[in-house]
Amino acid sequence: MASCRRPFLAVAALLCLAAEWQLAQAFKKSYIVYLGSHAYGRDASIEEHARATQSHHELLGTVLGSKQMAKDAILYSYTKNINGFAAHLEEEAANQISRHPDVVTVLESTMLKLHTTRSWDFMDMERDGQILPDSIWTRARFGQDVIVANLDSGVWPESNSFTDEDVFSEVPKRWRGSCQDIAKYGVPCNKKLIGAKFFNKDMLVNNPGAVDTNWTRDTEGHGTHTLSTAGGRFVPSASLFGYANGTAKGGAPRARVAAYKVCWSGECAAADVLAGFEAAIHDGADVISVSFGQDAPLADADSLLQEPVTLGSLHAAMSGISVVCSAGNAGPLEDTVVNSAPWVTTVAASTVDRDFPNVVTLGNSFHMTGMSLETSTLHSSELYPMIKASDAALAGCDPVIASTCPLGTLDPAKVKDKIVVCVRGGDIPRVTKGMTVLNAGGSGMILANGEMDGDDIVADPHVLPATMITYKEAVSLYEYMGSSKNPVANISPSKTEVGVKNSPSVAAFSSRGPSGTLPYVLKPDIAAPGVDILAAFTEYVSPTEVPDDQRRSEYAIMSGTSMACPHVSGVIGLLKAARPGWSPAAMRSAIMTTARTQDNTGAPMRDHDGTEATAFAFGAGNVHPNRAVDPGLVYDLSNDDYFTFLCAMGFSTEDLAKLSAGKFACPAKVPPVQDLNYPSIVVPALRHSATVTRRLKNVGRPATYRATWRAPTGINMTVEPAALEFKNAGEQKEFKVTLKSDKDKIGKGYVFGRLDWSDGTHHVRSPVVVNALD
Repeated sequence: MASCRRPFLAVAALLCLAAEWQLAQAFKKSYIVYLGSHAYGRDASIEEHARATQSHHELLGTVLGSKQMAKDAILYSYTKNINGFAAHLEEEAANQISRHPDVVTVLESTMLKLHTTRSWDFMDMERDGQILPDSIWTRARFGQDVIVANLDSGVWPESNSFTDEDVFSEVPKRWRGSCQDIAKYGVPCNKKLIGAKFFNKDMLVNNPGAVDTNWTRDTEGHGTHTLSTAGGRFVPSASLFGYANGTAKGGAPRARVAAYKVCWSGECAAADVLAGFEAAIHDGADVISVSFGQDAPLADADSLLQEPVTLGSLHAAMSGISVVCSAGNAGPLEDTVVNSAPWVTTVAASTVDRDFPNVVTLGNSFHMTGMSLETSTLHSSELYPMIKASDAALAGCDPVIASTCPLGTLDPAKVKDKIVVCVRGGDIPRVTKGMTVLNAGGSGMILANGEMDGDDIVADPHVLPATMITYKEAVSLYEYMGSSKNPVANISPSKTEVGVKNSPSVAAFSSRGPSGTLPYVLKPDIAAPGVDILAAFTEYVSPTEVPDDQRRSEYAIMSGTSMACPHVSGVIGLLKAARPGWSPAAMRSAIMTTARTQDNTGAPMRDHDGTEATAFAFGAGNVHPNRAVDPGLVYDLSNDDYFTFLCAMGFSTEDLAKLSAGKFACPAKVPPVQDLNYPSIVVPALRHSATVTRRLKNVGRPATYRATWRAPTGINMTVEPAALEFKNAGEQKEFKVTLKSDKDKIGKGYVFGRLDWSDGTHHVRSPVVVNALD
């Protein structure tokens, strides 16, 4: 009996130990311990990197009890340019190490979200497929040998957008990157795609089910799409199932590109993101493109350095690398913009002048226009019975839930051979709604906007005949269905239509300012095409990403600020090639001060609902690349300017010493935060009057620039001096803008104006935004 009991007790003991270990792990989280910058530079030796790693083990070991325990807990040691480490810790240990004098801050790792062709023609870089003589493409040699890094979901290397068949020069010698994949189906390098690395240690700890394979290959499509938009080569006859047929190309088609896979299954773990930034900086990228961010803005300025994109992009800016980020897809609500640090270029999404319309014909002969990229059609001569999804709910299913067409909510007996009207929203992907209708035996789908969606409609590659209609059209549709005993309709095939008037407009989903985190900095900075963008895609999944959809395409049409961001990354790549001596801030300034705020009819740009858009929607305006290469003047910023800004935000001299590796201390008199030399002016709490200071740098010919302005409503605005004479290239001149509130017009919220410096040839425009309190 005893001999039978001993193994049982041994197994029980092991099970108990395993349970205790699992319980202990359950209370652990990933934390980033940020220590600032390394004293050494980019050319540090392997030995110096090793000593930095050892110092991280020693620091954490003082909290955990031994260097070995620290080594076991650490996920990443950041040793190249960022000084710090990521570790799997209990909250008590994280709190303890945060009090260490060498530590700037400790971040709890969070999950960031992905912000998920004709656009270059629309931006006047070509016309009908022909490159214009004054195009920035010509002046920048198409971005020859600029290196664009993309932090995203990886890359599909077989795409024609990344082949090197027309690349004749060798990879720039300054490049240190590589393709690390050793998996059978990993990502190989060539002379176009010169880097591919993946980072998933944080994701494996927090959500291991999200990681499919240890490789940089893109299984989602998002990273391939964004990378090819920024730097894909010219590929003729590209289309999605025949739609948007033409030559696909990136903003900088002769740039070298590198993929850093930090996102898995639509999420990006903070420590992996920071590791991706460090690798891209060290490898030698010129531009880093980031199409993801926090779910919501940071709570306040005190949490500014509690976010990996903010930290990673700061170190990139300190290394002279431009970082471009998406603004987020939480619009049209205000105060939803993310990635709002002043050292990044934050991009909103706008439309292009291309649509994919189709027509719904009702039984009363009424016609309404929708949008779709469907690949199957209805019989043109037949009218099909219609039913609202809420009226077709399965027994026991809430009609309100069924109205948005989640999978498995529709009754096949009610739906068979009918066109089903589904309501937009409900956190159900639009194409999935169509799959729900198809699975239930429906013939087609009309996707109807709700009141908040307004006129914002999107073309999707639906799996059945389908269309999406505006809220106004939806109201008419419901009126017809309510007045007819047997409502019927037909949906015509879609077509590609170009030259759409009142373009661009701001996409409804694009996140808006003001930035609650940094109200003194206008965000977003700029708008760029982000609706129905054709670019390369993975062939691992369907362009719809719906599991049951077996269709595959080398190119896909996607929408989001994710798509807008790489347009600007590509433009900055061109500026880097054309103006290699410019700083990242100068390039951002050139893009902002030359932007357009009118549509293709000459009217002010509209918001998604038809009202006039404001700077909170599009920043300085819609990007105009050809102008940006010759802006005349720029608002420039140095590392010390950013450090001074952080001092003004309340960060201590000790923090700045660590961040700058001892090279900077806060000045005795810190200038006000609104004096950051940014290309826009924001006064979020004007009390009677305020004066802001700016500094312009001449990057053109000698000239005298004179100021004109349109003051925000209810604000008296003056500029002193009102004329600036520049005799030499590189010369800088300072001016002041004084804003005074009109006591009879206070309390109207934010109001918008504009400042324009011109020499008769160049126009250097800045938005002016004021909220007068008294």
